[in-house]
Amino acid sequence: MTIFARLNRPIVSGLMTSVLLWLPAPLMAQGDDVHPGEAVFTNYCAGCHDGGDPRAASTEALRAMSADNLRFALTAGLMQAQGQGLSTRQREAVIDYLAVPPVSGEWLTENLCAPGERAVDLTMVSLSSAGGNLRFNRNLSAEQSGLSKADMSELEVAWALGLPGIGGLRSTPVIAGDTVFYPAAATEQVLALDVGTGCIRWAYDAGASLRSSATLSDEFADGQRLLYVSDERARLHAIDPYTGEAAWVIDGAVDEGVHTRLTGAPLFHEQRLYVPVSASGVQRGAEASHECCDGRGAVIALDGLSGERIWTYYTMPPADYTGGVSSVGTPLRGPSGAPIWSSPSLDEERRLLYVTTGENTSLPATDTSNAIIALDIDSGEVRWQFQAVANDVWNMACTGREYGPNCPSPTDSIIKDWDFGGAATLVTLADGSERLLAGQKSGHLWALNPNDGTVVWQQRVGDGGALGGNHWGIAVDGERVFLPINDPHYASMTDDMIDAGIHAFDVASGEPTWEFRARPDCADGRDLRVATCQERYGFTALPLVIDGALVAGNIDGRLFIFDGEDGEILFEFDTSQGFATVNGVEARGGSIDSHTVSAGAGTLFVGSGYDRFRQQAGNVLLAFRPRR
Repeated sequence: MTIFARLNRPIVSGLMTSVLLWLPAPLMAQGDDVHPGEAVFTNYCAGCHDGGDPRAASTEALRAMSADNLRFALTAGLMQAQGQGLSTRQREAVIDYLAVPPVSGEWLTENLCAPGERAVDLTMVSLSSAGGNLRFNRNLSAEQSGLSKADMSELEVAWALGLPGIGGLRSTPVIAGDTVFYPAAATEQVLALDVGTGCIRWAYDAGASLRSSATLSDEFADGQRLLYVSDERARLHAIDPYTGEAAWVIDGAVDEGVHTRLTGAPLFHEQRLYVPVSASGVQRGAEASHECCDGRGAVIALDGLSGERIWTYYTMPPADYTGGVSSVGTPLRGPSGAPIWSSPSLDEERRLLYVTTGENTSLPATDTSNAIIALDIDSGEVRWQFQAVANDVWNMACTGREYGPNCPSPTDSIIKDWDFGGAATLVTLADGSERLLAGQKSGHLWALNPNDGTVVWQQRVGDGGALGGNHWGIAVDGERVFLPINDPHYASMTDDMIDAGIHAFDVASGEPTWEFRARPDCADGRDLRVATCQERYGFTALPLVIDGALVAGNIDGRLFIFDGEDGEILFEFDTSQGFATVNGVEARGGSIDSHTVSAGAGTLFVGSGYDRFRQQAGNVLLAFRPRR
């Protein structure tokens, strides 16, 4: 692990310059209007990206990426194996064909707050991390959020911020005082925004798309605090929240030469930072020539102030050649997978860090995949682990009508892709007993005894699958746990077969308390605004409880707020539309997904737009406040 030099500076008065993202000059064919990259895309890429693989980014999503991000994906990122099959000229041609046009930095400088309104106050912190607390309950009180259940039916859009040149948002911000610290996805900027107006106090250029939610440290001995975010290139950034300057930037890869992602938000406790690591080879497995597979999940414990590593936990040993070959003769490696793309949670009393893992991506299967694992926070040693579903070996060769050479046989794997994508949530009941809760892409909701990981109860909703079940996690209100379900509506299915929606269960017993079954809404022109409204209307975004009200976003762009006690709808708003923005950037909403719902300082924030998995693109951050 290396610590890079301080590479970034905030945008400040007197030092403002407009920065253009560089793109190569058009590579048009001589005497022809056909771009040479079009043929490369058609021959090498369209089979997956034009709909052949539901997990592959759509062509529209690729066209929202910068040249630098496309180049990284094809040379060192997720698509490296596919990129190796292209010549340099072919690679540059297809990058130029797809890349989003240059975006001027004027959208940052023209929306700066007035010089006297750029001060950051961290005295009152509404939301210091995506979980809302160490236990990852996603439960904010009226005092913490500045909002009450009574406010929920009176919300209106206070302002909208357009984010240029991108197609999706994914992160929960930190909210402190009257500042929102927002990781603005593929803009590559962390923005310190004024809660009241949406103007920019400072902007930090990470140099790559931002991936995780933000985390704010407690005060260190000298009174300093740090803001942590990760980027698409698996770098962890520590930023001074007062000035927007980088304190340090760390490479989060744990194995040299293995593509790594830092998706889950890091967790801060007692001056340490716990960083989940996702590496699996899941997408590279689709390439027949790839020696599948080599990634593995991990947790890195760091000194929160310096970034120095304290310990590292791995979900398995490093992959090695197994002696086997695929059906096309490519050598196979393993074990691999069990990535940790969720955020950790922490048990202060037991001094345990709870992490959840994904499936294996190559044989042999390990007992750490699709699991909930309790780690000693001081040493990183495993105290206990619970494997929910065994022998689930899956990678993106296991999609489509015919599986690719790197997909294991049904005799070797159940081939389900039943990850845990959300944090395990620790809840204390009124009688003092505790439950450790987690949702799974199988549709399961698990309640474990945090002492030893034994099952107290379980429920299952729907069929689950690669794009079904519970994706980004759950929320609790103390008595009930809320499980979003995203099972897609395929052509062969009728509405009564779809369990997509919100399902509430009693934490103590596991008994159902209420449910909201989502149904498509394509009326009044929504079918034109949301291309997949008839098929994609599940709930996948991480929900949030505010003073007993449950906030949940639908992948068709609708925002719902329910009464947590009985499921009554208190508020519904369609974000899949155009918005006038405070910064003058053209913006519209789309799918609500990932970690894009947050609240603090009397405001509900929703990032609308998610252009993965054939969902609806969008590029707007919405701030809702009660009508006064």
